[in-house]
Amino acid sequence: MSSRPLIELADEVGLLRQWTDAHGEAAQLDEDAMRAVLRALDLAVDSEAQIRASLGEVRQRREAESGHLIITDADLPIDLGERLPPGSHCRLQREDGSEIDLHTNARGHLPGQPGGYHRLFSDEGEWLLACAPGACPSVTQLTGRNHIWGIAAQVYSLRRPGDGGLGDTGALEELAISAGGLGADVLAISPLHAMFTQLPQQYSPYSPSSRNHFNVLHATPSQVLDAAWVEQTLRDCNLEKQSTELEALALIDWPAAAALRMKILRRLFQRFSSAPVAAQEDFQHFRLQGGEQLQLHCCHEALQQHLLEQGEGADWRRWPAHWRQPRSPEVRQFARQHAEELEFHAFGQWLAERGLARTQHSAREAGMGIGLIADMAIGADPAGSFGWACQEQLLAGVSIGAPPDLLNARGQNWGVAAFSPQGLRDHDYSAFIRMLRANLRHSGGLRIDHIMGLQRLWLVPDGADASQGAYLRYPLEDLLRLLTLEAWRHRALIIGEDLGTVPHDLQETLAQRQILGMRVLQFEQQDDELPAPGQWSDRALATTSTHDLPTTCGWLNGRDIQWRQEVDQCDQRQADEQRQERRHQIRVLDSALHAENLPTGTDDELRLDASIRFLGRTPAPLVIVPLEDVMAEMEQPNLPGAPDSHPNWRRRWPLPASRMLEQPGARQRLKNLDEERRNLARKQTK
Repeated sequence: MSSRPLIELADEVGLLRQWTDAHGEAAQLDEDAMRAVLRALDLAVDSEAQIRASLGEVRQRREAESGHLIITDADLPIDLGERLPPGSHCRLQREDGSEIDLHTNARGHLPGQPGGYHRLFSDEGEWLLACAPGACPSVTQLTGRNHIWGIAAQVYSLRRPGDGGLGDTGALEELAISAGGLGADVLAISPLHAMFTQLPQQYSPYSPSSRNHFNVLHATPSQVLDAAWVEQTLRDCNLEKQSTELEALALIDWPAAAALRMKILRRLFQRFSSAPVAAQEDFQHFRLQGGEQLQLHCCHEALQQHLLEQGEGADWRRWPAHWRQPRSPEVRQFARQHAEELEFHAFGQWLAERGLARTQHSAREAGMGIGLIADMAIGADPAGSFGWACQEQLLAGVSIGAPPDLLNARGQNWGVAAFSPQGLRDHDYSAFIRMLRANLRHSGGLRIDHIMGLQRLWLVPDGADASQGAYLRYPLEDLLRLLTLEAWRHRALIIGEDLGTVPHDLQETLAQRQILGMRVLQFEQQDDELPAPGQWSDRALATTSTHDLPTTCGWLNGRDIQWRQEVDQCDQRQADEQRQERRHQIRVLDSALHAENLPTGTDDELRLDASIRFLGRTPAPLVIVPLEDVMAEMEQPNLPGAPDSHPNWRRRWPLPASRMLEQPGARQRLKNLDEERRNLARKQTK
């Protein structure tokens, strides 16, 4: 069989047939993997006739696109040549409410318009113009300063008295106030996406039910409701003993902590009719604003519980057909019959959102120029509410992952769903835009996990080995325009996680958009040398580590190597080789620190302190220090690839969040970092 039609189909769909792998060598998509991915995309490829039919189907769908969203650049001519003839009269209703009459010129263009969403009306139809500024807001534009710093925290790990064994937005608020008082402008946080309230054993924040909603387990009711009213309700629950026992644990017991939190939320909801009228009115306003998307999320939560009790399972894709469609008559009837249960889940969302909004407000009031930086996962669990509610804009039959690389020779399958490029276009990118708005709504910035996914994603067919996937192209320019527009509308800093194998042209494109990349101290050594601070990029943030990497003290001690050996990710020989390489890397680090006259010696905390000061001297617009390094912690939050043998996402701090930065070592490290950033600013003004 000729492979030419198959190649044409792959090209038409957007599969990459060639790419550069982690070793810098050309990699090619083999025919078996190509067929497997195309089948997973619901395209028939078992015969040449089927391939040609699939090719015609794809092209016909592309030609039939009739979206009403026109994505363009602000202040540049708007090309309407395919939609309107020259000289057409149009009425433009701008986002600010003003209206103007316009005519297309001889080329079918309209004059450029300011950034925003504008409605365009003509006799031939109406469209929504998304006019994007050229770049996202920068650190300087947002804060008035060129070099700022902040800390990063895993929200679940934070502690406050009476938290019942799980971190929440109340503890986060206390940490934000403390950090702001020391000069921090940023508090970057772990994802707070909605999880599965019926499946508390699934707690990885990077595999949520929905990125459009929030994890109600992190809600702090006393941030939103009258504290005395909440306290009385909690006393009536008689849960103090269980709460105290869970708080005493060093590792989070997610199922037990979740059960306790849900009991408390239900009791508060049952008594909510006695809460102040202002709170009840705000809740109803919140539900109206949330509209259909909030209703669908709450319906999925209630329906999942109902069907689990009926023995149908948690995954909507295996439910009876009438439950799989969120707008079916049966689902609508279920929502009416279980209106109170849906209202309860909306109540939890209200508490979570309002608490997060208060935390961001407190961060800014404490002096932070930006405040919270939210973290948006690369995808959501396909069995979740987002997958159920937005089926038309997601791909079925594939999961997002990564091809084989230096650390994972067999590749990775992350088990989360990917957007459908065609589905996004068909629905005017509505799911993507809603997702951005949800994550920007209560923060001063957004970190986008695996930002390369805006350009291409490695897709693994269900049941296939991760190495048997393929890269699928995404409409990068349109996605970046929408991201830039939403960043400006929310006055938000955007960070793109660009670690690992990332095309150089993408990093350049992101830099032009003022999207900060990430540079990690542990990864910056090249040719047995760590670049001096002045040689670091001014287009990326600088950090000592991330949640997936060893802490600085852990790195210095080889704790990550020890863990990998314990969980069988490497054998004794490999571990010995890694330790030898690590000793060499530490010598390279020491040399770079000595060149900056920063003391190290053999003390790990001295090296840690010097490393933080070193980063403070770089031209990076933002330096972030994870809380684990602020506190000189040995253990890392997450060890990739070891969800069952390492306590991923379970570690808790022994001290309350309000007191952590008062500790002498932590306070001194942040004082030193603040001093380095201020010194850098003074040097640049001379």
